[in-house]
Amino acid sequence: MKLLLVEDDNSLAAGLVTALAHAGYEIDHVTRAMEARQVVQARAYDVGVLDLGLPDGDGIELLRALRGRQVGFPILILTARDGLDDRVRGLDAGADDYLVKPFAVRELEARLRAMTRRHDSRLSPWRRLGALRVDLAGAGITIADVPVDLTARELAVLTSLMRVPGRIVNKETLFALVFPEEAEASDNALEVQVSRLRRKLEGAGVRIRALRGLGYRIEEADDGERS
Repeated sequence: MKLLLVEDDNSLAAGLVTALAHAGYEIDHVTRAMEARQVVQARAYDVGVLDLGLPDGDGIELLRALRGRQVGFPILILTARDGLDDRVRGLDAGADDYLVKPFAVRELEARLRAMTRRHDSRLSPWRRLGALRVDLAGAGITIADVPVDLTARELAVLTSLMRVPGRIVNKETLFALVFPEEAEASDNALEVQVSRLRRKLEGAGVRIRALRGLGYRIEEADDGERS
C-alpha cells in the first residue's frame, strides 16, 4: 500500500518510515507543501499522513488545495496542534482523521487501517480508463458502452491491472492470479494472455505496457496509439 508522508521533522519521519514499512506500507516522504503537490501529480497513493506546520506553508491550505484538485485518497493530519478549533478546521478542510503528537505508532497504524477500510467501502467496483469500463467484481467489461467478452484468464489479467491503473503489477503476482493452480505453466503463458487481451482492448484508448524485469502496467494511451 502506497503512503505519502508530509513531515518536516526528519527525525520523526525516519522513525515513521521504518515503523510503517514494517507494517507493509511503501512510503514516499516529503518535507514541503510544494513537494507534496508535485508527487501527488505524478504518483497514485492509497493513504496520506500530513503535518500542519510545514516550512513553505500551512498544511491546512495544502489539504484544501489537494481536495480542490479532486485528490481523493484518505489523509490523516498528524500535528502538535491540539485545540478543538484546530481539529475542526482540519476535518472541515478534508482530513479523514486527526491525531495529536505525541502519539503511539500502534494507534497511528490502527487509524490508517480504519481510514482505508472506510474509504474502500465507499468505492464503486467500477473503474474507468479511456473508453474502457471494468467491474472489478466481474460483472462486466465495456468499451464505449459496448460489452466485451473475455476469458476467465483475460479477465483476471485485466481486473488485476485495473485495480492499480498507472502502476506496475509484477509478473509473479500476475502469474499467480491468472494461473492459481498451474505452477508448472510455461513462462510465456502469461504473455500469451496479455497479447490476447491487448487485441480485445483495441479502440479502448488504453495500452498494457510490459516493463522488462518488472511486470505490466495499464495506462491511458496517447492520441492515436493502440492498446
